[in-house]
Amino acid sequence: MDGEVRTQVIVVGAGNAALSAAVAARERGADVVVLEKAPRQHRGGNSALTVHMRFPYDGMDELMPLLPGTPSTDLRRMADRIGRYTRADYYDDIMSVTEGLSDPELAEVLVTQAAPAVRWMSSYGHTWIPTYANPVSANVVSFNGGGYGLQEQWFGTAEKLGVSAYYNTSAIGLLQDSQGRVTGVRTKTSQGYCNFRGRAIVLACGSFESNPEMRARHLGPDWKAVKLRGVPYNTGDGLTMGLESGAMPYGSWSSCHASPQDLNRPPFDVPGLDIRGDFWSRYSYPFGIMVNLNGHRFIDEGETWRGLTYAKIGRAVLAQPQGMAFQIFDRKHRQLEVIRGYEKATGFKANTLQNLAKQLGIPDISAFTHTVHTFNAAVQPCEFNPFRLDGKSTIGITPPRSNWALPLDAPPFEGFPVVCGMTFTFGGLRVTPEARVVHTMGYPIPGLYAAGEMVGGLWHGNYPSGAGMMAGTVFGRISGVNAAEEAFQTHLSSL
Repeated sequence: MDGEVRTQVIVVGAGNAALSAAVAARERGADVVVLEKAPRQHRGGNSALTVHMRFPYDGMDELMPLLPGTPSTDLRRMADRIGRYTRADYYDDIMSVTEGLSDPELAEVLVTQAAPAVRWMSSYGHTWIPTYANPVSANVVSFNGGGYGLQEQWFGTAEKLGVSAYYNTSAIGLLQDSQGRVTGVRTKTSQGYCNFRGRAIVLACGSFESNPEMRARHLGPDWKAVKLRGVPYNTGDGLTMGLESGAMPYGSWSSCHASPQDLNRPPFDVPGLDIRGDFWSRYSYPFGIMVNLNGHRFIDEGETWRGLTYAKIGRAVLAQPQGMAFQIFDRKHRQLEVIRGYEKATGFKANTLQNLAKQLGIPDISAFTHTVHTFNAAVQPCEFNPFRLDGKSTIGITPPRSNWALPLDAPPFEGFPVVCGMTFTFGGLRVTPEARVVHTMGYPIPGLYAAGEMVGGLWHGNYPSGAGMMAGTVFGRISGVNAAEEAFQTHLSSL
């Protein structure tokens, strides 16, 4: 006989979006259950591997409350390097990187509710640390303790509030009554099947990046064997359950977050105290050049801030011969300290470009050296400044170079092979601004909400760094509040 658990609000997933929903529902007084597919020691999803979330701020006065314990000297240094990042800036960045395809209503909810959501997180003990040393736009603070610290704080808060968590519990279907109201979740555990009955359900269990079949079907065959920059548990279960219950698919199901990763990164990551989600990331590409196995450049490496381009670079790398590329730097880049996080990177060093090409395995050495020399000759004599869009560009070459162009002429030269690493997919379910899942017939499905990577429509082809985590908190909080209210109304009306 199947087991059964009854509660008011059920949250499927245990990442940042899911726990935001659980805490928000619990603070409204609802009884809340969280269902986590992973074992307890690997709980937290991709959120536990992240670093930051993007939100607007009006200078240091708004950031100071998030940075307790930060030395005053660091705060002064930070203040010298940052300005303001307004809601309008945020909205413009979203629309710019998605080429205007982001759902304007959902984007507006995100940018207007981001700062209040961060203050709400702070009220529950979340803290941040400065990241002013990194030359990226808007991302000036990171989670204290990284994503793992963020998630452990969330779990601690949820447990104190009385949220019940069930680990090793895989959601396999939604329960619905004769009128189409979602009334629970059917799960598979190590002990067998269990039905969780509730008055409102929040789906927040990630996208389908960990499912090779779905990747090949929606993104293309080249994506079937791609490495994951995340956990192996996000196999699209929530999306499948939602679609089977009549939910409307929405957004860009054929694109995803994919960034340049070390050649030797493992197939996936799992959360842990000493696991950094950015350990294998190779994000200094805006300052050097990237070439493929043929020795040719293939992108504008310095198009704009790294945080606005990195999530589409992986796709460009995957499209190259053998799905790989090489990031090339010289001594100047080391002296300027713009090669960051490469201390344990797979890399090679040589005093000549020819020897570097041999070490990297580039067959046509003359093509590689021609690419470098052509690039060097095209660099314009502007001032280099990694802390702003400096306009130090090239002229007369394809692809062009828009910023941070430095000639590669000072040995030793360094080369780092990179591959595509996939973080999450952009396609999801259509939701209202209240996070209610919309049926294919156009009405909200009673009792069903979605948050996090399951929300479709925000991202198309690219996204601004940290915005996914921020959307997780924003729509997680919204879904939790509204799920709790619906649970109470359902109880009072005896539905």
